[in-house]
Amino acid sequence: MSIRSMTGFAQIKGQHGKTAFTFSAKSVNHRFLDLHLRLPARSELFEQKLRQLFKEKVHRGHIEVSLSLEYASAAGISINRELVNGYVAAFREISGELGLHGEADLNAIFRINGVLSASSEMPEEEGLQETLAKAAAELIDQLNVNRRQEGDHTRAELEQRMDQLERNTAEVEKLRGTVLEAHLQRIRQRMAELLEDKADADRILQEAAMLAERSDVQEEIVRLQTHIRHFRGLLEEGVDVGKKLDFLSQEMNREANTMLSKTSGLAGDAMRITELGLALKSDIEKSREQVQNVE
Repeated sequence: MSIRSMTGFAQIKGQHGKTAFTFSAKSVNHRFLDLHLRLPARSELFEQKLRQLFKEKVHRGHIEVSLSLEYASAAGISINRELVNGYVAAFREISGELGLHGEADLNAIFRINGVLSASSEMPEEEGLQETLAKAAAELIDQLNVNRRQEGDHTRAELEQRMDQLERNTAEVEKLRGTVLEAHLQRIRQRMAELLEDKADADRILQEAAMLAERSDVQEEIVRLQTHIRHFRGLLEEGVDVGKKLDFLSQEMNREANTMLSKTSGLAGDAMRITELGLALKSDIEKSREQVQNVE
């Protein structure tokens, strides 16, 4: 199943009777589902239905939805009669003062800004809201198709990142033995120093235990491999996985940091593990950036 990006756009145009409409939706990333609706006045009942449709089909994203209506008849046109009467009265007054004959040209008056305006209310046209609801469902489907296409690109990039993480983790595992031996050598040297200072046995054991505890990266390797497999499984699952992927990215970054801390200060193969750890952190961080836009 495909994952979905939170970025997308869709638009639907249609007509019901004498009313033409344009529906559009634009989506960007957000932690939750955040709907912003721009609808005509008196759309309260339709707004409830529209919100329910989005909640059923979309899980996350900041989504701006707008609906504009155009009317093919005068039913949706309002006339500023006070303004028209004012223009006509002024015309007649000036005509009388100048001794002119004639009447005001209504065509010219109607072209004056503010005289005519389209209604901003939802018309009470039979069946209109049902038509708009069907168009809204189609709009959401188109938006999700667009988001899924974006998600396919993101998934391909994330899978490449996981491939690289697996390769680097496998190389760390191969180097683990020699790095562990380097740590044991440090322990031997430290124990020899303590014996020269005639330290007591308990102190020697405590020092050895502390150094041994931080000597092996096997636990971090196993956890990284587990997280990578889980990450791939979520990519296959595809539905509402963005937050889970983000959490896994944080966990992988924590393991990479621990790996780096355990190998710091050593030469030889440990330096290569340090390089690999930095590469792991880079790929994990880039993965997390991409995950931020996954629904």
